[in-house]
Amino acid sequence: MSARPMTDEATLPPAAFATAAKPLVRAVGMRKHFEGDGHVVRAVQDVSFELAPGEVLGLVGESGSGKSTLGRLVLRLLEATAGRAEVDGTDIHALPRAQLRRFRRKMQMVFQDPFASLNPRMTVGAALAESLLLHGVCTRAQVRERSAALLARVGLRPDMLDRYPKAFSGGQRQRVAIARALAPEPRFIVADEPVSALDVSVQAEIVNLLQDLQRDLGLAMLFISHDLSVVESVSDRVMVLYLGRTMEIAPTEALYRRPAHPYTAALLQAAPGGQRERTLVLRGEIPSPAAPPSGCVFRTRCPFAIEACAREVPELRAVGAGHFKACIRDDLPL
Repeated sequence: MSARPMTDEATLPPAAFATAAKPLVRAVGMRKHFEGDGHVVRAVQDVSFELAPGEVLGLVGESGSGKSTLGRLVLRLLEATAGRAEVDGTDIHALPRAQLRRFRRKMQMVFQDPFASLNPRMTVGAALAESLLLHGVCTRAQVRERSAALLARVGLRPDMLDRYPKAFSGGQRQRVAIARALAPEPRFIVADEPVSALDVSVQAEIVNLLQDLQRDLGLAMLFISHDLSVVESVSDRVMVLYLGRTMEIAPTEALYRRPAHPYTAALLQAAPGGQRERTLVLRGEIPSPAAPPSGCVFRTRCPFAIEACAREVPELRAVGAGHFKACIRDDLPL
């Protein structure tokens, strides 16, 4: 395995260590660059955070901000360009492939599109059995009973085990995907836009199901979404990404009541049904991660940008209890 550049912990922002309890998940200086056609796409750039057992961290930002890439990095579904992700004290990016496969029992993912994430040629029962047996959760003799219990846990009938994914509605397929993620009895789940592909009529049901399971099973969860109202309802803390960098991270109530970064404030004001007065409007489109602006990556769309913003890459710094922002200014009328 080739050596990866590692981030010196002495240079990590304090937001990386914001949780009070011993962390279950610890991302340190995560970075992902994609190379091709003579360009380097900086999808995730030096992101650090911690997640305590049973905690939910919401991850928000516009499309192209690096949310899904970060979620995959933390589970090592993508190889990191730099940094590391620790789960239960183990750096998963340093594990040989054979050990990584065994370790995946502790961490699972719920994907955005349940139809794409399920094998159309496998019955629901076969998909659940595959996960249960692969991770040694039960014996073959116990598979049927355990699979039926998993379906019941997500609100589906045991007699659905012999059906194929095409026989289910979108909401039902997502319930199956959640059951499959729960099958190895993980401690950490990444939920990547888990309701955005579903009809509005069933989105709340799936969100409520995830909340109930997270609470009942004590799961740590990285909840990725562009829907700020959903993130507010499920998260203990929220991290805001823009062009692969962390703009702000804070306890949910503090971030929604008093955002400290202009990007966060603009997102909250633009959210449907938002209660904040619309005083900030994001100008233009998010720049290409292949050619990010110098200094603060948000400066080209920020109404408060000054000359220094083009020269300095702002570090995350404390502005309150567990509340950090990456902005050099403290005089903004947010």
